[in-house]
Amino acid sequence: MLLNETDLAFRDEVRAFLAQALDDELRAAGRRCSGIFSDYPEGIRWHRILAARGWSTPAWPVEHGGTGWTPMQHYIFATELAAADAPPLAPMGTHMVGPVIVAFGTPQQQQAWLPGIRSGEDYWAQGYSEPQAGSDLASLQCKAVRDGDEYVVTGTKIWTTHAQYANRMFCLVRTRSGGKPQQGISFLCFDLKRPGVTVRPIISISGDHELNQVFFDDVRVPAFGLIGEENQGWGIAKYLLQHERGNAWAPLLRARLRRLRHAVDEAFAQQPPGSLERSDINLKLADADCRIDAVQALELQALAAHTRGEPPGIRPSVGKLLGTEVRQRLTELGIEIAAHYGCARTPLGLSEHDALPLPEDSVFAMSAYLNDRAASIYAGTNEVQRNLIAAHLLAA
Repeated sequence: MLLNETDLAFRDEVRAFLAQALDDELRAAGRRCSGIFSDYPEGIRWHRILAARGWSTPAWPVEHGGTGWTPMQHYIFATELAAADAPPLAPMGTHMVGPVIVAFGTPQQQQAWLPGIRSGEDYWAQGYSEPQAGSDLASLQCKAVRDGDEYVVTGTKIWTTHAQYANRMFCLVRTRSGGKPQQGISFLCFDLKRPGVTVRPIISISGDHELNQVFFDDVRVPAFGLIGEENQGWGIAKYLLQHERGNAWAPLLRARLRRLRHAVDEAFAQQPPGSLERSDINLKLADADCRIDAVQALELQALAAHTRGEPPGIRPSVGKLLGTEVRQRLTELGIEIAAHYGCARTPLGLSEHDALPLPEDSVFAMSAYLNDRAASIYAGTNEVQRNLIAAHLLAA
């Protein structure tokens, strides 16, 4: 990236802040994060450090606590966070429901919820997918019936990330049957710690407890939590997904690639630099580097378009598709480099107080590989993204 003097000064400011604010524990949490974002204790501590600096919600409008940075400065910030091994933060509040509340919420709703998201006092979960409504989100059946000043919610949500920590939820609910399924959906926000809510853990194949199934048994929530109009939540849901898919992929991918190169140096320390096996791995890493360059080029084009005031269009779907595929490719290379050490099922958490008896990169490689099998599924499967991209191109 070619940066002007202003952007270079901003980059140096961010680097200086990260050098001072990130302690060894936070850096370790970022380095060992094999999932989408860090575990709650380290993640929320880092969020609150950023909030104290005024940087926890940089993309929000300035009047709601945003920074007013340029698109390039946002990209620089993401790049420096990844390079410094900062813990990736949960996006459910800051990047998902927060922008929805800014765009569609009433002033009263904004006052009630935005400060808690910004400070880290509130932790949100996303209630979208259901056992029979994942990729086909419009077929959801979790029901909310209006009863005076409340809704009575009945049903279940699944793959609910970090619901075990959340005190609030934004939820898609069915408020009307009949007609097109998209027309009977509403967007509802409420406290998750209410009578009738049950959170059951789902332990992933990687051994992590990130996911949950949440059950609602006649849960009464205030109608104040309705965002927008009743039965008009589908448009809001799509707006949120644009934000979810529109994150920058290249900075984290490049940090992962840097880690793989370090792992290669460790794994082949006893072999000559020109060994056939090492050369083969280096060639594959070079290919991955080119793929990351392509993702970054797309993201920089999107930045330029955003600066010109152009709508995002289909770019978030293209970025999500390419970013997740490269991410999965990097995890495959990590397993190849780890070789037999990758078979060990040793939780990374064991290294919190004592050194692991195995190379940390190798243990991370298997955890990341298993976790990232879902990367092409969450936020809209890659098959669905291909359909969206094809439809957009054919209509052009």
